[in-house]
Amino acid sequence: MNLRTKIILVAGPTASGKSTFALKIAKKIKGEIINADSMQVYSDLKILTARPKNEDQKKIKHHLYGFQKSSKKFSTGEWLQLAYKKIQQIKKKNKIPILVGGTGLYFKSLTDGLVRIPKISSKKRNYVRSLQKKLGQKKFYKKLIKIDPLAKNIVNKHDIQRSIRAFEIKKYTKKSMTQWFKDTKALFTDDVFIKLYLDFPRMELLNRIEKRTKQMFKEGAIQEVIKFNRLKIKKENSANKIIGINEINRYLNGELSLKETKEIIFIKTRQYAKRQTTWARGQMKSWLKVGPKDLNLLIKKFK
Repeated sequence: MNLRTKIILVAGPTASGKSTFALKIAKKIKGEIINADSMQVYSDLKILTARPKNEDQKKIKHHLYGFQKSSKKFSTGEWLQLAYKKIQQIKKKNKIPILVGGTGLYFKSLTDGLVRIPKISSKKRNYVRSLQKKLGQKKFYKKLIKIDPLAKNIVNKHDIQRSIRAFEIKKYTKKSMTQWFKDTKALFTDDVFIKLYLDFPRMELLNRIEKRTKQMFKEGAIQEVIKFNRLKIKKENSANKIIGINEINRYLNGELSLKETKEIIFIKTRQYAKRQTTWARGQMKSWLKVGPKDLNLLIKKFK
């Protein structure tokens, strides 16, 4: 295998050690790392997003970490454009791009292409949300399948958000979501990718999440949130969705004890990891699942 022609992808749930794993590979094969995590793009929240340490970034070149202000919106399309540019730059240096992160949509846009669906106004989208709420998911899903029978192939009947999205796309673009996907072209052929998914046993992953939660507080997560609050970021901005901000603010307001704060952050991170794992099972079937016992063995295989 000629690694110089490849792009290595390292995905996995939160706290699975993706950054450390990618760093070890990069050192061995003269690679450079590109961020594929939607929360690690923000400059103001290094601790809560578990951004790679400064010393690690000095050892190996890292790209697209902490470059975006939390006050600015940042889309998958913007990430894809920047990531593509970085991949080309790294390849020109005869080095290997290693993309690492936990944002499934980023990886999907890279491997499958980004769906270019026309923008639908907030007024129209709100109407569909109201309709779903009024009918309930069961009746709403039946209505969706009635106007777009093809949606049944890609939308689970219990998935509210995806059902709403499929409905609004069909209603306002007159074209099924499946057709938009079909017409999408990828930037690369699939054979250039080495796709690795870090798959940990549940209890081991939970232990890692608990350990990382405690470490974040030792590193200054509370002080980080205090500084973040001074920026007065709008509530609807993505940065405010980072796990830990709301919980630490509740602690600062006297609503939670420090112990309760850590516990809630642990629970929410655990739930997030479960959602990531569920998404990966459906969307990353072709990826090589790598367990903790396989990591060192796999690293030795890279030359």
